[in-house]
Amino acid sequence: MGKLFGTDGIRGVVNAGLDADLAYKVGLAAATVLAKGKKAGEKPLVTIGKDTRISGDLLKGSLIAGLCTAGADVLDLGTLPTPGVAWVTVDEGADAGIVISASHNPFEHNGIKIFNGQGFKLSDELEEKIEDIVLFGHNDVPRKTGADIGKVSYVAPKASEDYIDHLESTIDSTLGGLRILVDCANGAASATAARLFDRFSKLRTDVINADPDGVNINEKCGSTHIDGLAAMVKAGGYDMGIAFDGDADRCLAVDELGNLIDGDQIMAACGLDLKNKGKLPGDTVVATVMSNLGLHLYTKENGMKLECTDVGDRNVLERMLEKGYAIGGEQSGHMIFLEYATTGDGQLTALQMLALLKESGKKASELFGPCPRYPQVLINIPVADNDVKKSVMASPLLAQAIQQEEGGLNGEGRVLVRPSGTEALMRVMVEAKTQELAQEVASRLADLIRGL
Repeated sequence: MGKLFGTDGIRGVVNAGLDADLAYKVGLAAATVLAKGKKAGEKPLVTIGKDTRISGDLLKGSLIAGLCTAGADVLDLGTLPTPGVAWVTVDEGADAGIVISASHNPFEHNGIKIFNGQGFKLSDELEEKIEDIVLFGHNDVPRKTGADIGKVSYVAPKASEDYIDHLESTIDSTLGGLRILVDCANGAASATAARLFDRFSKLRTDVINADPDGVNINEKCGSTHIDGLAAMVKAGGYDMGIAFDGDADRCLAVDELGNLIDGDQIMAACGLDLKNKGKLPGDTVVATVMSNLGLHLYTKENGMKLECTDVGDRNVLERMLEKGYAIGGEQSGHMIFLEYATTGDGQLTALQMLALLKESGKKASELFGPCPRYPQVLINIPVADNDVKKSVMASPLLAQAIQQEEGGLNGEGRVLVRPSGTEALMRVMVEAKTQELAQEVASRLADLIRGL
């Protein structure tokens, strides 16, 4: 068997790669690894939450069975955004937290990701220990008996209220006078967003796509399908639209004109605000190699520094922790405000944006629009497996083609070819001065990859 954990936990189509048996083994292995740090007779405590996918209960039941079999107690948080699980894990003093979600992926996919007791994604070392037990040693794990078996406590209502309390406390504003439209993607935000924004009595909020049925998560809605929200915001005269993904760890927005506000523009505006308030350590914002050239230009022109990591909010977070930075994120909307959260949090991001919008007195287009976006084309090329990804990345023909295309852009664009960390895809991203040029370069590279 191959490696289980990707860049964002374990992912797969349920019952076609990710099934109840695997979930049980992961629960068994996680409890076993966590128990090694406990005193004799002391049980590990694990929180568990999920998004709204139809397969969530199936996987949750199996995970809980594995955890309890190996002697861990479980706090069942019900449906809760990924960052909510991370926050409750810390708040409850748990040893770990588990999220069942495939984020922005279609409903038939699901995933398992694990946070440590400090609310950060599990280290590679611990993931490897869990993986080794799942793949090779699960039959050797002692099954607890009698009073040593773990038990489950159902704390969903209190946990979500406590999390909403925390989010509300992160801004000092009534948000009065603003009118917003919120798209919950029929995902985990459906359980919290309306209650959160209702805390601000002077904020006028309308909510859409908050009726999950198990199969409509991310379906033509949320942060991956933002056109509908944009049209409604423009037609309805809203000040801003907010869009979450399936597990609400990312947030994108649209301004009053219906224009997209992406993660780069959120980082630009919020980063500059922190700098102006003396709250931006090193005057630095952390992004990834996928961030647009426009963000590079904006930060430089406004006296900020931009540090770029490999793709993945885990890499962004590691850089922030290493150097003490306050804000970082991805163009896709994963934003980390380290003062308030240990992971990307869409609802937290939305509140920071709204508070800044209210304080500035500007329109959203005026506040977030000044960070330019170079035309960007992203092409996803399906591949069979990770071995194909490796062979593509090692191809001398591809390396030569990338070098030639970058030379043709004359420093006024860039090329990035990389394997997806969560899906069987190769990704080709090209930025250029015009959309047409970016499309031409990306198409040539994509055709080459298909032929390798």
